[in-house]
Parts: sequence; C-alpha cells; structure tokens
Amino acid sequence: MITAAIRLAALVPIMAGGGGAILGPGFLGEAAGPATASHLRYLSGLLLGLGLLAWWCAGALDRRRPLFEALCAMVVLGGLARLAGLAAEGAPPAPHVLALAMELGIVPALWLATQARWARRVMAGASPPGLDGAGEVGQKAPLGRDGATRGGGRA
Repeated sequence: MITAAIRLAALVPIMAGGGGAILGPGFLGEAAGPATASHLRYLSGLLLGLGLLAWWCAGALDRRRPLFEALCAMVVLGGLARLAGLAAEGAPPAPHVLALAMELGIVPALWLATQARWARRVMAGASPPGLDGAGEVGQKAPLGRDGATRGGGRA
C-alpha cells in the first residue's frame, strides 16, 4: 500500500520535472529570458530526478531508507522555500499552491507512514530497517577466509 502511494506521489515530480525540462517556461505558460529559462530547465531536471529516485526507493523501502528520508527532507525544504515566497510575494497560481500542498502535506505524510511501518517492524522483533548484520547502514558483516561471515553464516 505504501509503495503504491509513494509511486503515485512520485508521478507528480516526474511529470512536472519532465515537462519543465523539455518545454521550459512554456510548460508553465510563462515567458522568460534565456537565463530564467535555463534555470527553470535545470531545476526541472532535478525535480525529474527526485521523482525517479522516489519511484525507485518505493520498490525496496527497507533497503533504501536513508535515501528516501533524504528525498523527503529535500522536498520539504523546497516547500518551505516556496512558502516563504508565498509570504513575501503573495499566492502564486493554483498549480503552485497544489505543489505546496504536496511538498508540505503529502510528502511529510508519506514519510510519517514509512516511519510508522518501520517502527512496527522493529517492535515485532525484526532488525531495524536499513541495517545489515554489521549493525550499520551500508556496512557488510566482515567475511572470513572461506567467505562466511564471522558469525558463521553466508554473506
């Protein structure tokens, strides 16, 4: 269920990022000079990448937890910047307000849902998500000469 929700939400930055990268300011129905258009295309490419990474993370949340959490943090930071712009300059057009709702509402809700899922698993006795036999993210348990872990099992 959470995988489907993350992938559904990831379609937003994938489509918006792809549209902005390909069409530039025209995607927003705006006119812009070359510098602004270039910046918009660059940021759209980042948005596309963020969406693709979120989609990928959804397929193996337990193994990709640190990356998923970092993506969520980046989206919330972007939303806070957008919120500051709204406070300083007034409300942007509706699609941007909807993006703000995604950035400061839906993404934090998905993050909270994954935290609850991971907490339930730990409470049920599973090893903490994202941790391997060495007890640290990304660290493999040391191998002996015969390829077995020091605990006797295979890596």
